[in-house]
Amino acid sequence: MTTSFYPPQRTLMGPGPSDVHPRVLAALSRPTIGHLDPEFIRMMDEVKQMLQYAFKTESPLTMPISAPGSAGMEACFVNLVEPGDKVIVCQNGVFGGRMKENVERFGGTAIMVEDDWGKPVDPAKVKAAFAAHSDVKILAFVHAETSTGVLSDAKTLCQIAQHHGALTIVDTVTSLGGSELDVDGWGVDAVYSGTQKCLSCPPGISPISFNQRAIEVIEKRQTKTPSWFLDQKLVMGYWGGGAKRAYHHTAPVNALYAFHESLVMLEEEGLENAWARHRHHHNALRDGLEAMGIGFLVEEPYRLPQLNSVFVPEGIDEAEVRSRLLADYSLEIGAGLGALAGKVWRIGLMGAACNKKNVLLCLSALENTLSAMGADIPTGKAIAAAQAVYNAN
Repeated sequence: MTTSFYPPQRTLMGPGPSDVHPRVLAALSRPTIGHLDPEFIRMMDEVKQMLQYAFKTESPLTMPISAPGSAGMEACFVNLVEPGDKVIVCQNGVFGGRMKENVERFGGTAIMVEDDWGKPVDPAKVKAAFAAHSDVKILAFVHAETSTGVLSDAKTLCQIAQHHGALTIVDTVTSLGGSELDVDGWGVDAVYSGTQKCLSCPPGISPISFNQRAIEVIEKRQTKTPSWFLDQKLVMGYWGGGAKRAYHHTAPVNALYAFHESLVMLEEEGLENAWARHRHHHNALRDGLEAMGIGFLVEEPYRLPQLNSVFVPEGIDEAEVRSRLLADYSLEIGAGLGALAGKVWRIGLMGAACNKKNVLLCLSALENTLSAMGADIPTGKAIAAAQAVYNAN
């Protein structure tokens, strides 16, 4: 007979999901009410307002999609791309490739701008792509590439698109709440994210926002949006302002309680303070890893503090290390993807998992495990190097 499932207690320091804060977990267990209940609608309005704060936007079409971050990505493309549209897609990792897939599935033409994995999107290549192709409708790129841990210059890329009269679609799944993001200030037209990274929330919700330029494009579509569920003209009837809402779908009530709580916590900490916290603990982790002789894939100026891709020491089975960390320390770190598989680990410092205790646990567990496996690394230096960062602040 099947019994209830009780998951083990893990420390999640991979590429996501991240540790969920106890306050957010507690919010999940609150009584379920109807998704058209006046109190739930009041909470929805608060979610929208706090999400506008997190994105730094005043756009009214800012809301959580009732599905994971991949659905947020699809919502942006399915509403803005029509058959025959030209879309410049920047790929410097896995998720730029998924953007290309979306463009092509909805009948658009993807004009690829490619950079090496671990490098940021090159603005000069984007300018060249615009110069070579007329009538480009959209520039799409990943702000924080989860597969490599590289941060691209979203402000500059958006300025290039604006100069050519193109919209922008920006993936901020790993940057929202962890790195500087200014949707209105940078002129981002359509943006999507996820709850399971720096917001310390369970996966399953995708925050999105469309500005007025994007809304006008949606309203003037020549073809019907191919997805009923993700059609923003329909969803806005439910997520629009005011107490009167049109039924669209049964919202994930308790998951939205959790998301509300995570946004409350972000407001309490302060957006800039959250960015600074991620940077601070990254600095300690960085110094500890480098003292151990472990190097980073991404150069310092472009490195995401919340997602650290680091090279596996020579002669070490990276999968065996991850297995031992999970078995011996209940600690999860991530593997490399694509061409980086077997070559790097991805160590996350996101949301509630971004703290001193986890940094020191990760360094100690990794040093002990690598030493036991015969890795040629300096020992006894990593913790001291990280502590020096903490003592200096």
